[in-house]
Amino acid sequence: MIPVTSCAGQKVAVLGLGRSGLATARALAAGGAEPVCWDDSAEVRAMAEAEGFACADLTRNAAFDGITLLVVSPGIPHLYPEPNRIVARALEAGVPVDNDIGLFFRNFATPDWDQLDVAPKVIAVTGSNGKSTTTALIHHILQIAGRPAQMAGNIGRGALDLEPASDGEVVVLELSSYQTDLARALTPDIAVFTNLTPDHLDRHGGIGGYFAAKRRLFAEGGPDRAVIGVDEVEGRYLAGQLAQGAQDDRVIRVSSGSKLEGFGWSVFARKGFLTEWRRGRQMAVVDLRSVPGLPGAHNHQNACAAWAAVRTLGIAPKLIEQALHSFAGLPHRSQTVRERGGVRFVNDSKATNVDSAAKALQAFPRIRWIAGGLGKDGGIKGLVPHLGAVVKAYLIGHSARDFALELGDTPYEICDTMARAVAAAAAEAPPWPCGQFRPQGYFTEKKRGCGQGRVAFPWPLRRNFGRIREQIRGNTGRIWQ
Repeated sequence: MIPVTSCAGQKVAVLGLGRSGLATARALAAGGAEPVCWDDSAEVRAMAEAEGFACADLTRNAAFDGITLLVVSPGIPHLYPEPNRIVARALEAGVPVDNDIGLFFRNFATPDWDQLDVAPKVIAVTGSNGKSTTTALIHHILQIAGRPAQMAGNIGRGALDLEPASDGEVVVLELSSYQTDLARALTPDIAVFTNLTPDHLDRHGGIGGYFAAKRRLFAEGGPDRAVIGVDEVEGRYLAGQLAQGAQDDRVIRVSSGSKLEGFGWSVFARKGFLTEWRRGRQMAVVDLRSVPGLPGAHNHQNACAAWAAVRTLGIAPKLIEQALHSFAGLPHRSQTVRERGGVRFVNDSKATNVDSAAKALQAFPRIRWIAGGLGKDGGIKGLVPHLGAVVKAYLIGHSARDFALELGDTPYEICDTMARAVAAAAAEAPPWPCGQFRPQGYFTEKKRGCGQGRVAFPWPLRRNFGRIREQIRGNTGRIWQ
């Protein structure tokens, strides 16, 4: 872990004892602070107490007497739609509020770094969509290139749960708007902004507050290099705010669809080809169409952002290209779960807003689409222009019937449950002419190579059911056995 020495000798309150909260308590104790913990769950408090941490009810009067700092887990609101009652008490008492990301940036660098030949670096990735894939891809490229690297933040481990940096190591952090909004220190060496689409608006008081939370990653001390997706106006604005001019190569512009040849440094993808352009010269071209782990234009944007980030570290294009081809992708993000008889089953259950779902729906032909759950504000009307490849929709969960009213002319079936939807989509997906779908749920293939067809399951939900893999391989998976 990374000891939080900046709070040595102080009493620090920790609110929320999930993955990041417990890691924070451990790091505070390791750095010589006295953590005072609280969580609404008695079971979770018992787990913390079993580790030797003191728990105290932070809702009681005088709870913040002697407390110098409150550290809050990401899911707990600190401002909008209204502050959590404990956060409100801290603010009234004049106690600063921070999160584990702020503590990480204040404690990552140590005097021991003077003994290292190559100083460690931090790459931080934020944005509405694609930040998990971009983060994981950067980490993967660094591993293939032989660079020591760790990954944490909104993906995998808590930031303070990382090991102290070694010589030349790179830490790759995925940061959500919840994390960037509150952190009192944000000083990455390289900052990446993928894109911006409306999301979490209640938590940030509207789209302006949401963008402001993302933008903080580039304002609090400023990174040495900024990788900015410029396919939306917010990205173009941010790039313009950071650069001294179009030729300033400290800002690397990234796009999936637009040529960016007039800038000092850019990486863009068009028609499936990634191109790096720097100082008026084409530095590299890579065919992304044959990269199985990065299907679709949205993933090509992720590839461009990751390429740009690691190029700032001097990683050679050939090594990066090699790493792209070996990248398997992430679970629940355009993840190929299984292929049978020419039918491809894709889990994209992390597509939790209209924009991300639209991009996934454009990445595959002839889609049988499972969608449902609890819809967000505005529903799925914004997806109608992107449903051209959808042969049929299979709707499940709380908002299934609401979604049915918003699909326009797209055929649909209300299935209610994931098991029924998977079975129905599999039964109706071509090619089945060479076999039969038996009533008891078994499919028998009589002849190999008897046709072509694909089925993909992008899933625009608030709630991630996250069970597609299990359903296919478990209950309904018997249709292939």
